[in-house]
Amino acid sequence: MCLSYPSLTPKDIGFIINNSESKTVVVSNKLLLSKFLKVKDECPTVENIVVFNDKDADTSITGLYSLTQLKKMGEEHMKFNPGMFAELNASVKEYDLCTIIYTSGTTGEPKGVLLTHNNIVSNVIACLDILPVTSKELFLSFLPLCHIFERMAGFYLGLASGSQVAFAQSIETVPQNMVEVRPTLMTAVPRLFERFYSRVMKTVEAGPEKKQKIFHWGLQIGKDYVKAKKAGKIGTVLKLKHKVADTLVLKKIRERTGGRLKFFVSGGAALPKHLGEFFEALGILVIEGYGLTESSPVIACNRMEAYKFGSVGKVVPGVQVKILKEYPEAPDGEILAKGPNIMQGYYKLPADTAETIKNGWLHTGDIGYIDDEGFLLITDRKKNLFKTSGGKYVAPTPIENLFLANKYIEQFVLIGDKRTFLSALIVPDYDGLKDFATANHVEYVDIPDLIKKKEIIQLYEKEIVSIQKVLASYEKVRKFALMERAFTIEDGEMTPSMKIRRKIVEHKYQEEIERMYA
Repeated sequence: MCLSYPSLTPKDIGFIINNSESKTVVVSNKLLLSKFLKVKDECPTVENIVVFNDKDADTSITGLYSLTQLKKMGEEHMKFNPGMFAELNASVKEYDLCTIIYTSGTTGEPKGVLLTHNNIVSNVIACLDILPVTSKELFLSFLPLCHIFERMAGFYLGLASGSQVAFAQSIETVPQNMVEVRPTLMTAVPRLFERFYSRVMKTVEAGPEKKQKIFHWGLQIGKDYVKAKKAGKIGTVLKLKHKVADTLVLKKIRERTGGRLKFFVSGGAALPKHLGEFFEALGILVIEGYGLTESSPVIACNRMEAYKFGSVGKVVPGVQVKILKEYPEAPDGEILAKGPNIMQGYYKLPADTAETIKNGWLHTGDIGYIDDEGFLLITDRKKNLFKTSGGKYVAPTPIENLFLANKYIEQFVLIGDKRTFLSALIVPDYDGLKDFATANHVEYVDIPDLIKKKEIIQLYEKEIVSIQKVLASYEKVRKFALMERAFTIEDGEMTPSMKIRRKIVEHKYQEEIERMYA
């Protein structure tokens, strides 16, 4: 079985189907069916198509069935083969191939990652060993199940623990579904936390000054309480203040998540430190983990009783990690992992497999280090590192995450490879920008007109200066370009897992980049 993102183009869908030699294609709706039909004639191995909705089952298409029809066919087949399911189940071995999961193709065509039943089950067991997941949990799942993070942590983990798993109607309805379902556990990506935080802060800023003061007071008390709790020194006065702050501020915000969350699990990208601290102050812990599709996926994870924001936690049971240093004087190097969760290889790509797995060690392509307390910290992707013309190595991701925490920035791409200084392509948070324009009486026709206004340029210059005070001089952004539209999957600028395709973005916006260095 292999799954693909619903956001993929027909071309990408055709590539995955042909590469995996799939015989049956299952689609959920008419839109995805139409995508496949565009490349159907180029997929000779496909014999059957199944569509979930009965009304979308076009009888004129050979080999097309609705899910209802498929169920009836299965029921008929089982009448004459009553022991078939038990026989098939018994025939499956732990080292048999379970799934082919295709990477999102940040730098090229997707690769099919071969994962066995043992790869995935060993990772589920390791996570159950370190996380307090019981049979009474209620998961709310909203990330795509074609992503190994959601499939393992948001689905298989729930099944293995005997918990309930509820599925959100869509990404847009997640805030509403959280209140309806009242989950105890959720997996999410940093973008969800960024949006939640942004929504809360916008609501606060739109309110009267008195309420703003109460909110900031309550949040600070929440932070002070957490700090004192870690030190084991919660005074009577602080305990009383926290009770009041919780009633007036913290509990009300927690209720937006349903009010029952034990913790969030964050993965897929780096979680900005300030977001972890914000949710911790509210009384909701965000546990960040780290892994790849190639490792089923979890390699390291923070624990409820042992966590450090800015890190991805300690290595999970059964997995080994070592750091391969390219520069002996540097604290970091490429992260290598070994264990029962490591893939069997890339489908039909023996050379790529040999390059990625050497002597049983998975070369992750990520740069990081293990600190004195045993926490793993990620510096960046190896392929993202670049060198300025002044000879300074720059890891762009931590710098980009710093800027992405700003309420006026939606997307941020750092530029500077072989350049004399760093620059950036910035996609504004258009809603935030419009609010600023309204509040400051900036007249404009449309977005392209708005981002050229003197007041807007000055706003971003001021924000950038403030944000990068903590950066070294060679890490600071000297020039920037505001983009008229966001980078999208449809235009090939982002992967289906929402990662920026840097080379494509730099190529497409070469003129804008060169203007900054003119």
